[in-house]
Amino acid sequence: MKKHLETEIEINAPVEVVWNVLTDFHAHPIWNPFIKELRGKPVEGESLRVFIQPPGGKGMVFKPVVLKSDENRELRWLGKLLFSGLFDGEHYFRIVPINENRVRFIHGEIFSGLLVRFFAKSLDKGTLAGFQAMNGALKKRAEDLGASGSGS
Repeated sequence: MKKHLETEIEINAPVEVVWNVLTDFHAHPIWNPFIKELRGKPVEGESLRVFIQPPGGKGMVFKPVVLKSDENRELRWLGKLLFSGLFDGEHYFRIVPINENRVRFIHGEIFSGLLVRFFAKSLDKGTLAGFQAMNGALKKRAEDLGASGSGS
């Protein structure tokens, strides 16, 4: 079974500022209400350590591998619960320029595996709310940094 969640938000900041905020993993605990911890490097093949906590939900640590890191465009990783095929999540962030100071930020995840059907309701509620909370916080941080000129 597969399940796809996708959210998007427009951010009034240059693509480079949004990318820098997204890939400054050390700063995520400061601003990100969903991904509370993010360790590693945004480099293809790199293993990360991620702690997520959906609003009102329990936190979870997982260790995904970066599938794609295309600077100023896309960051994508794949996490697995125990082993492949049980509950896998391909998480992605895409930055689409609208003009030089505005982007569309697309944040989603494709879930697959035997356990997806059992988690579908919590994905629709908690996980989706977590994506939206993160998007709003990213927008605020990028716009604040973009306005101050210190985003690069």
